[in-house]
Amino acid sequence: MEKKRDHLIKPILDYPYPTVSYGLGIYLYDIDGNQYIDGSSGAVTAAIGHGVPEIAEAMMEQAAKVSFAYRSQFTSEPAEKLAEKLSELAPGDLNWSFFVNSGSEATETAMKIAIQHWQEKGYERKNRILSRWMSYHGITMGALSMSGHVLRRKRFVPLLEDYPSVSAPYCYRCPFNNSYPGCQLACASELETAIRRTGPENIAAFIAEPIIGASGGAVTPPEGYYQMVREICNKYDILFIADEVMTGIGRTGKMFGVEHWGVVPDIIALGKGMSAGYTPMAATIVSDRVMEPILNGSKSVMAGHTYSANPQSASVSLAVLEYIERHNLVQRAEESGVYLKERLSDMAVSYSMIGDVRGKGLLVGVELVKNSFTKEPFMLSHGVTARVIERAFSKGLLVYPATGGIDGIAGDSIILSPPLIIKKEEIDRMVDILEETIHEIQHELEAEGLLDHSQAV
Repeated sequence: MEKKRDHLIKPILDYPYPTVSYGLGIYLYDIDGNQYIDGSSGAVTAAIGHGVPEIAEAMMEQAAKVSFAYRSQFTSEPAEKLAEKLSELAPGDLNWSFFVNSGSEATETAMKIAIQHWQEKGYERKNRILSRWMSYHGITMGALSMSGHVLRRKRFVPLLEDYPSVSAPYCYRCPFNNSYPGCQLACASELETAIRRTGPENIAAFIAEPIIGASGGAVTPPEGYYQMVREICNKYDILFIADEVMTGIGRTGKMFGVEHWGVVPDIIALGKGMSAGYTPMAATIVSDRVMEPILNGSKSVMAGHTYSANPQSASVSLAVLEYIERHNLVQRAEESGVYLKERLSDMAVSYSMIGDVRGKGLLVGVELVKNSFTKEPFMLSHGVTARVIERAFSKGLLVYPATGGIDGIAGDSIILSPPLIIKKEEIDRMVDILEETIHEIQHELEAEGLLDHSQAV
């Protein structure tokens, strides 16, 4: 019998993906009845787990009223309430929300609002965005221009702006060959150097992920880093954009990841967790100070999409936020994250291919290395991250890749970011499967001569 041809463009065109059937709690099931622990919440998205009845009810209730109304013709109660809720949750004077459909759109909207803020104040030249070389802010052209993810930029470099400018706060591989706190936060002060070289009169904003996700595997800055970044931005009159698409809404054990450092950004980009995968929804949250010249000037933000602020998605996202608050999931993420890191750190002692365990809350990265003494990475051509992910998948565990973050040709990490509802015994099962996976892969790599146990001289 002739094989049925594909019509769907999948991530890898000829890969035999299983077909998902349904989800329940932290688990997904395919049409053959196989169970998978969603150890990555998909793409760090399914924050409250799968199949939550309250969210389905909110969907149906809103669908019975109205699912779509164009934002240039109507506002809606769900959109107004969602914006009000985000204002309550966000730090400082971040009181304005612009709703979009994805994290990429949220960061790009943040970029546009930052530039418009300065235009409305009469500073037309302040239109560049600074970012870090280890970063990923989205796949649209503006968001990709702000991203330092070499592998994802590669095909489009001639079309992109040269925004990445500074090193990441990557303590495991300090770009300045130093260690904290003796480094005196050179990675943060490098921002000041970049600003001086570019000229603050040309810079609208600096954008950063509070904890670096897809390009670094939960790389977490040390204490004082964001405090210094905030001071530098203030000094040179540059806006600070926190890309909270992955870290926001409880993922790290705080409502917003940047709160771990006690810093208030000027603009926040949200996505993923704010709708927990139940609907395409994201937001750009803007401070009163940034909005003021726009309110006093053109009175219109030059951005938007057909489905922006649609009542259906707004209603679903509001139900997700209320569910997170009602079930105290932010605190649960903090507590579960401590236990998950402990389990992974204990496991790392037994496996030389684990170089580092890092992160906050339920956003935890595991870096995989060729030599744990020298921190020598595997080359991407060895496909170590892919091997770990595929083996874990075959055992019923989903984890998230973070490859090529060092320089685009090396660096292997995985992220564990299960739904915030995960229980202690489920964490144990997740880590047990991962350990089985690492045990097998490490033996294979040793047999292939790809592991190096020599110590640094």
